[in-house]
Amino acid sequence: MRPSHVLLAVLVAAVWGVNFVVIEIGLGHFPPLLFSALRFLAAAIPAVFLVGRPKVAWKWIVGVGLVLGVAKFGLLFVGMDAGMPAGLSSLVLQIQAVFTALFAFLLLGERPACVRLVGMTVALAGIGVAAVDEGASGPLGAFALVVAAAACWGVSNVLTRRAAPADALNFMVWVSTVPVLPLLALSLLLEGPSRDLEALGALDLSGAGALLYVAWGATVFGFGAWGWLLRRHPASTVAPFSLLVPVFGMSSAALFLGEPVSPLRWCAAALLVGGVALASFGGRDRRTGRGEESGAGTGGTGSEAKGPGDAANRPAGRGRLPTGREITSTGAPTGPGTGPADGRQPVPPSR
Repeated sequence: MRPSHVLLAVLVAAVWGVNFVVIEIGLGHFPPLLFSALRFLAAAIPAVFLVGRPKVAWKWIVGVGLVLGVAKFGLLFVGMDAGMPAGLSSLVLQIQAVFTALFAFLLLGERPACVRLVGMTVALAGIGVAAVDEGASGPLGAFALVVAAAACWGVSNVLTRRAAPADALNFMVWVSTVPVLPLLALSLLLEGPSRDLEALGALDLSGAGALLYVAWGATVFGFGAWGWLLRRHPASTVAPFSLLVPVFGMSSAALFLGEPVSPLRWCAAALLVGGVALASFGGRDRRTGRGEESGAGTGGTGSEAKGPGDAANRPAGRGRLPTGREITSTGAPTGPGTGPADGRQPVPPSR
């Protein structure tokens, strides 16, 4: 990669990591469900008028919008509002790679390679250490909500894997249109119209800035820049930069919010990031009969990519997606591909 492209990849990871601090700031201005709804509204408008029509079936857009937008982000924002620290949230969410592998096995019949199983075990050990640390200093209920958010992210990755969108930014913008009304309805029901109106009436520059950052910075810029990099470089070159997200998340939370980073939390970070790295990039997975019958294709938890041409030239219904697009352990579709034979693209860490 060119130095400028390396800097861009690091910048995207930094934007996504710092995003957790900004979410914490935003939660000081908005109820969590209203904040999440406004985040998707700001991400969708006016971008939805600029990215063109959806390039996948609406069932995938609606499915991912509900699971990722309503469930995952709703649980994350509520968990952080209930006391889950921003830095720890950025770390715990990375367990989504393990959930993605589990759901891909259960739903798509993709059997992870042994090295990935080792990575998942290590990552789960990291979550256990983080839970012990949080149990000694914070609410375990909030911790559980963020773990549940990671599980929903895993489901959305499998749905994204089946959708195989050709344009990640176009897909994400259209997905952002789906959660707005359900989240607003949940906010009115659970948080109350008076609390919502009070938050909107008291909106100031700090609250507006937090909202615009999570919508335009983390979503529109983050996904757009990540997709741009993946169209120009092999996924194996770009993907490791996503492991910097919890590093920036924990560091910025300590710097700007004064969150302490205990030795146990550093241990949890090392285990989880190392385990996710193994689960994401180690070995090749095998497919069972269910994966063949579903036409789901390879990938999902680290597919056996044999080059863009190999997948693209296969007829539909032969165990690969008709589009010829591959998905990695984080659930993302590959691009048309200028990379080498293993040019698989990961889903950018959704923030």
